[in-house]
Amino acid sequence: MSAALAPADGGPPPSSPPSASPRQRPPFWSDIVIPIDQLTTRDKVLAFATMCVGMFIALLDIQIVSASLRDIGGGLSAGADDTTWVQTSYLIAEIIVIPLSGWLASVMSTRWLFAVSALGFTLTSLLCGLAWNIQSMIAFRALQGFMGGSMIPMVFTTAFMYFSGKQRVIAASTIGAIASLAPTLGPVVGGYITDVLSWQWLFYINLLPGLVVTVVVPMMVRVDRPNLSLLKGADYLSMVLLAVFLGCLEYTMEEGPRWNWFSDSTIVTTAWVAGVTGVAFIARSLTHAHPIVDLRALKERNFALGSLFSFITGIGIFATIYLTPLFLGRVRGYSALDIGLAVFSTGVFQVLSIPLYAFLASRFDLRWILFAGLSLFAISMWEFAPITHDWGSHQLLLPQALRGMGQQLCVPPVVTLALGALPPARLKLASGLFNLMRNLGGAIGIAACATILNDRTNLHFQRLAEHLNTSNESMNQLLASVGTSLSASMPSSDAATAALRQLWSLTYREALTMTFADAFLIVMGCFIVALVFVPMLRKIAPPAAPSADAH
Repeated sequence: MSAALAPADGGPPPSSPPSASPRQRPPFWSDIVIPIDQLTTRDKVLAFATMCVGMFIALLDIQIVSASLRDIGGGLSAGADDTTWVQTSYLIAEIIVIPLSGWLASVMSTRWLFAVSALGFTLTSLLCGLAWNIQSMIAFRALQGFMGGSMIPMVFTTAFMYFSGKQRVIAASTIGAIASLAPTLGPVVGGYITDVLSWQWLFYINLLPGLVVTVVVPMMVRVDRPNLSLLKGADYLSMVLLAVFLGCLEYTMEEGPRWNWFSDSTIVTTAWVAGVTGVAFIARSLTHAHPIVDLRALKERNFALGSLFSFITGIGIFATIYLTPLFLGRVRGYSALDIGLAVFSTGVFQVLSIPLYAFLASRFDLRWILFAGLSLFAISMWEFAPITHDWGSHQLLLPQALRGMGQQLCVPPVVTLALGALPPARLKLASGLFNLMRNLGGAIGIAACATILNDRTNLHFQRLAEHLNTSNESMNQLLASVGTSLSASMPSSDAATAALRQLWSLTYREALTMTFADAFLIVMGCFIVALVFVPMLRKIAPPAAPSADAH
């Protein structure tokens, strides 16, 4: 029996589904399964590529608004506090649905869940572009994130069902590239679209690919059937606990830095709720006969370590996506388009590294490729550390090139080493947990960096200010020079005040720049810690390709 027909939830196996050969392809509305060993390579590649398009647009939309929040806020007459929820609401909804996607796919089947999610993502993208105020935008973005999040783990599952041997190496490389490249390109694409067209087109660009995915996936992806019997006796309590836990945790991570963490009563409440419901969910999942998230998969060493690496790469990818545009906007004063162009080199070098990874993965142990990727990412953070206030695209080229190569060499091996160690029947539920860890790493990484920027900037400013006194000859010369140049257009007392204000701005700029360097070094430390765990992974050799793939 094909591995795709095995139960994915640990429950009783469904009756054997009817099957058809690809030469007698059934109508798209039927639930007939085409055995994977009867599919041509062309059919599998087309189905996989279409699902990758859905995954790409879902991941792209996490960060596509990050460089354009000011424009969106202006268009909807919203303040900065409200506008940040355009991104936060998407993340909260996405992070809730990702671990549930395995169970939902078992109930609805992979193709129908993917098609419904793609259609919902397309419609909510249209609604986001038509939003009439900030409240409607936040609501539509939450729905968009919920629909988009369920597409991401299914691509991982289907790739491991469809491919083996060298084809699996290429598929894992493609998934890894998308998982790290799409969020990286978000500010680039978003900045360009906002500058050339308008912020509404950040969402309208999803319409065509979303409709294509909605139509093609039901026709091409036939790896399983719906199993509506799973609705009876499902662990709905765990679903509620998981949703509350992840929603409160994401809110705490996103809003904590802005409200000074536990000095705010709302943050204290959400943190406590997240802690209690999280413990309850774990206890429930480990004791329930048919859990909605396969926490028992963490008993497998490679999956547990792979989830850890997914968490750390999530910190690195999302933290640097957060830090670099923020530096260029706050310190350099770049526009959305300029920010996008400045960070574009990361994506270029990652794409150029895809053939390198495919070459290495077919010849060397994936564990050492992972080690090299994590090392390159750590080195790139070290190269970011000497950052100064006048850094632009030229100075950022080398660290971003190393980061792009590092992303490509560390994400695909993690996918293969973690999910390749599990039997096909457990992939649906486990892949949701694996993808959840990456997003949690991103949320925690961004929250930590925001806290560092808040706290360390004040510290650096105070230390710099200690040296700004009358005995500092350089400071005296600067104040005299600025005061003289301004005295021609204003009274001398006002010129002296303006000179002091300019000195304060320069000092704050330097303090902020030093804080960005601190944040990059802390991210580097996370990757150095990750290197220690790489030798603990078990080696996984690419499985031999079956003869059926030859046709």
